[in-house]
Amino acid sequence: MIPGPMGQGVSCCEEVGGAWPAPAKLNLMLRVMGRRADGYHELQTVFQFIDRCDRLWFELRDDGRIGRLNDIPGVRESEDLTVRAARALQQVTGCPLGADIRCEKNLPMGGGLGGGSSDAATTLVALNRLWGTGLDHEALAEIALPLGADVPVFVRGHAAWGEGVGEYLTPVELPRSCFLVLVPRCHVSTKAVFSHPQLTRDSDPITLADFLGGDAVNDCLPIVRCEYPLVEAALEWLSGWGGGRLTGTGACVFAVFEDLDGALAACRQVPAQMQAFVAQGLNRSPLLDRLDGFDSAQ
Repeated sequence: MIPGPMGQGVSCCEEVGGAWPAPAKLNLMLRVMGRRADGYHELQTVFQFIDRCDRLWFELRDDGRIGRLNDIPGVRESEDLTVRAARALQQVTGCPLGADIRCEKNLPMGGGLGGGSSDAATTLVALNRLWGTGLDHEALAEIALPLGADVPVFVRGHAAWGEGVGEYLTPVELPRSCFLVLVPRCHVSTKAVFSHPQLTRDSDPITLADFLGGDAVNDCLPIVRCEYPLVEAALEWLSGWGGGRLTGTGACVFAVFEDLDGALAACRQVPAQMQAFVAQGLNRSPLLDRLDGFDSAQ
């Protein structure tokens, strides 16, 4: 049974519509320009999606309960961003429906790929359709921001130039490069990096043209290299392939390749003790394609 308008045509615990993708992102640049009074930082960054995804399924409920069908190691249900996102959407819209959420985690936690934020965004976008709550992407992005600074870019679904804490987004078309991504076996605390006393907080702002011209500094890189030896080792290895970059606060690092063959060739030489994968850059999130497919089936 496919759900109709909110509160109609939904039976308890019915899985609707199959899997929904929650893609990873890379921060291709990250500048920290100051700390605000609320403790957050003024940033400039560039987001691009990659074709590596978590997958989520939603079983709709008519009793209003929000829960999850599988445990995420180290994450209590009350702290799970998918559960929090669903409850936030419920609260804003007054929707009487609920959902059980199942998440297949393919993205590392604490890796700077935005997995938790992407899961939250997919939950908002999917349940907005499945519950029939009818919010547009602007309204969903407003709900998304308190869940995390990266969540709005996943809701909007386009590669973007980001400012503020990451919430001011300008869609951009970027080269669809291939990336070799290394996944150090450590968890980097974003909070710890941004509270580090030696973090650069006075970078001058740049323009998109500056970035496209090669200015791709990540101000968090010196801190992470110093505090996390496994990240430093991964970056050192990537130095033989044109140099490595840090995505967000890490731990994942990446190198850029013009074509898939080059990225795959490098991946085959990654030391056995390092985890790695090859990914394609995307300017449009597969979540939007999934949404279009869902709408066309109605």
